[in-house]
Amino acid sequence: MIGRLRISGNYGRRATRDALRGAAIVWMAAFHFCFDLNVYGLLSPRQDFYADPFWTLQRTCIVSLFLFCAGLSQAVAFDQGQSWPRFRRRWVQIAGCALLVTLGSWWMFPRSLITFGVLHCIAVLVIVLRLTAGAGAWLWLLGLAALAVPWFVSDPWFDTRATNWIGLVTKKPITEDYVPLLPWLGVAWWGLAAGRWVLARRRGWLTGTLPRALRPLAALGRWSLTFYMLH
Repeated sequence: MIGRLRISGNYGRRATRDALRGAAIVWMAAFHFCFDLNVYGLLSPRQDFYADPFWTLQRTCIVSLFLFCAGLSQAVAFDQGQSWPRFRRRWVQIAGCALLVTLGSWWMFPRSLITFGVLHCIAVLVIVLRLTAGAGAWLWLLGLAALAVPWFVSDPWFDTRATNWIGLVTKKPITEDYVPLLPWLGVAWWGLAAGRWVLARRRGWLTGTLPRALRPLAALGRWSLTFYMLH
């Protein structure tokens, strides 16, 4: 999940997972830096971050990488036998930060405040991942189903602020960040499935030592939640 997960046993701190999360953080920071320049009129020509494919595709890739890493981290946690009290502590941190994001966006963008962005989504989906981590190969099919359902199912009932977090909306809500449970749970399920497969068959891919050039990314990835909130 986003945030620091302490590693013990055979899981070295220079893990591939941490480097992936670090890469997502750097990419996100660069994207948001450009967004801020645009908001304050310092980017020329002025960009449309909400419709221009150049920017919307980047956002999709960044969120996908974050949520894939969330699934990957839950695979590691399941493999280590992470206790529910430890899981609960991490969940409280994520949910608390999600609340702070909502409050901050309400102050900065009152007409388009964030009620279900990436941290809100992660706070919900990690519970689902925790409960389904033992599903084995079914995780691949569950992920595919979660990705596909929004293409075929939508209803105005899901368009309200109280229900749009599910994702089956007929129109996107006006908000600065919208990451609904569907279809994004599918990406996280695939991250969980990939993590379970790698740990069973190619453990060294996650636990081996990284090249020196990638170690700063891994260090950053271990503190991704802190970096996310500060930036």
